[in-house]
Amino acid sequence: MMEEREDSETKPLHQDAGGSHVRRINPKKGILEMMLRPIRWLRMLSEELHWSFVLGVVIVYGISQGFGVGLSRVSTQYYMKDEQKVQPSQAQVLIGIIHFPWIVKPLWGLLTDIVPILGYRRRPYFIFAGFLGVISMLILSLHKNLHLGFALLSLVAGSAGIAIADVAIDACVTQHAISHTYLAGDMQSLCGMSSSIGALLGFSLSGFFVHLVGAKGVFGLLAIPASLVVLVGILLRESQVRNFAYRRVKEKIVDASKAMWTTLKCRDVWRSCLYMYLSLALGLHIHEGMFYWYTDAKEGPSFSQEVVGSIFSVGAVGSLFGVLLYQNFLKNHPFRDILFWAQLLHGVSGLLDLVLVLRINLKLGLLSSAWSGGLVLHMLNVTRTQFDNLWIAIVIRSLLRLIPIGFLFLIPRSDPNLSILPSEMLRTKRGNDVLEPENIEMATLVNSI
Repeated sequence: MMEEREDSETKPLHQDAGGSHVRRINPKKGILEMMLRPIRWLRMLSEELHWSFVLGVVIVYGISQGFGVGLSRVSTQYYMKDEQKVQPSQAQVLIGIIHFPWIVKPLWGLLTDIVPILGYRRRPYFIFAGFLGVISMLILSLHKNLHLGFALLSLVAGSAGIAIADVAIDACVTQHAISHTYLAGDMQSLCGMSSSIGALLGFSLSGFFVHLVGAKGVFGLLAIPASLVVLVGILLRESQVRNFAYRRVKEKIVDASKAMWTTLKCRDVWRSCLYMYLSLALGLHIHEGMFYWYTDAKEGPSFSQEVVGSIFSVGAVGSLFGVLLYQNFLKNHPFRDILFWAQLLHGVSGLLDLVLVLRINLKLGLLSSAWSGGLVLHMLNVTRTQFDNLWIAIVIRSLLRLIPIGFLFLIPRSDPNLSILPSEMLRTKRGNDVLEPENIEMATLVNSI
């Protein structure tokens, strides 16, 4: 009986026209395998890099940056328009000021690398960033008739909290990428997927929350992602720095600045940085002008809060698609080729806004479903109620997006899986700072205090 059962189990399930035996694949098993693949991938990363690091990436990139920024972008726009009553050009400039903490990210990086607090280089900065975000969001949410200057200060503080947490988690990713080079691509995909999925959820729900509790109510909800950043600072596993010479902080800052300058002098590094700068500098932002037009009842389509959030969520879907495309098909292709097509699509896609602004969609029978940008909107006289020249801003923005293609020669054609830095620059210099073994579970920061 046992032999008969074994024969029946190993018997081919299908015989093709040529007489060859082919075993059928259970489609349900294939779907289950596809669903379990991300879970196994996360488990692998947790085993290789520690679960607290993976959790930190998901919270900082996915919840704080992705979901939180998705909510804050729409709520901030409605707050500036309805609560502070500012013009589109002024709002665009204010948004540029709010993003200033991201411009000085190298400063936060120097602090986290050089100045440990209570023996830790990352965890205290996560806690500080989280509390900074919680306090600033609660002020915006609970204070009535807040002056524009104080509101701007609170928004800048909230942005600084997100930027500091971003720098700290970036440092953790870089450290693991050096020690686990074979997982560098997976870590990049984890960061990108967390951010994209979080942004998709944030933008999709932003309009609903603004409609339900108002822009100030959404600021109160944003205290939750900031509080989770505090949790990252408590749970993250990190080796402790002992006998740190705080008297040598100035010397270490000078040494770090010299090391940064040495790195920037590498040909492939400064050329890549120059391309990134040009690409970002030529990326004209006219989001506020488009937002005011979206919500205008007379000149624009008068989109509701839910529709505005849905419009922004389309960008998050594209970002998620790009991450999946890169992870599965493009991560071994040269960066220069990828950036060429990405920059080209980025510029051409911007022209799609003309379909709405010039009302071409109605003619076709379709339904209407930073600082430089603020200057352009002001020069074109795009106001809260005047949008005649908004299409010109769209054309200028799209053309500027195409210019960086001419600077792609700055991007090296090296293997994307190899570091562009000399090997000697990747070595860890410990000096007088004695690090504990990395496999030791550290007590929580609260207990160490």
